[in-house]
Amino acid sequence: MSDSAAPSPRSDAVKPPATPWLTPYLCVIDAAASQAFYAHAFGFVARETVADDGVALHVEMTYQGELVVMFAPEGAFGSTARTPRSAKTEAPHLFYLYVDDVDACHARAIEAGARSLMPPSDQFWGDRFCQIEDLDGYRWGIARKAAPVGEA
Repeated sequence: MSDSAAPSPRSDAVKPPATPWLTPYLCVIDAAASQAFYAHAFGFVARETVADDGVALHVEMTYQGELVVMFAPEGAFGSTARTPRSAKTEAPHLFYLYVDDVDACHARAIEAGARSLMPPSDQFWGDRFCQIEDLDGYRWGIARKAAPVGEA
């Protein structure tokens, strides 16, 4: 093995511009409903929607100007993937999202149909944090930097 690594290809040669190196791609029950939920609950903005006969098959959403999530409905493109809700299982992962106001975001998510798993509270690691489960059963941690518990 050589001490010098091979040069990396230019990012525009391997991925589209303004696309991060890693983006979650979720299976959802209803892409239009998920798009509306993420917009209302988190303030995500649709960047691109690909539809067939008026039905969304692929959606890309941004947050704070960055692509953060892509999704397609169950069965799109021949996929057999199921949402945690459809599979009747707990999502094995958590998406951690920083926001300006944890309490307001939690309230909007609940209003939009999410289930609260943990109400907003200050945590020992220094974040104000809560957890919700979205329409498809995915878990989201919503956070904002705060003083660690016990510190002023």
